[in-house]
Amino acid sequence: MRCPYCQNPDTRVLDSTRDDAHSGVRRRRECERCHQRFSTYERPILAMPLVIKADGTREEFDREKLSRGIRIACAKRPVSATQIDQLVGEIELALQKMGRSEVSSRVIGDRVINGLKGLDHIAYIRYAIVYLHLDDLHAIRTEIDQLLEG
Repeated sequence: MRCPYCQNPDTRVLDSTRDDAHSGVRRRRECERCHQRFSTYERPILAMPLVIKADGTREEFDREKLSRGIRIACAKRPVSATQIDQLVGEIELALQKMGRSEVSSRVIGDRVINGLKGLDHIAYIRYAIVYLHLDDLHAIRTEIDQLLEG
């Protein structure tokens, strides 16, 4: 692992921690030359399905794009970065376990909606407005009423 501070290729691992939520390993490292410390996160690269969008086009699954959309919905809400990363990791793992070469964007969106419903109702409504095409106040009100009842 190359040091991010001085680009020295020689670093040593000080400790490792397994992260079951993300199926990866967090390593604390130290550069042999400049003695700066930094952390790395390692996770296996597994085959991800292509995402079939609503218009029929296909694109590679993009973890960062998914994370960005969820972060926007959770902006200024009491949802931690760890909770968001955990939700993204759960969705990514579920897609990998499906074992399919292609998956509809609808499947991903449904998993996001269900995850946000459990995390924060305001973030859920924000995401639902876009995802479920709630384009008038009556539709939004209906969704809020369903949340309040359940």
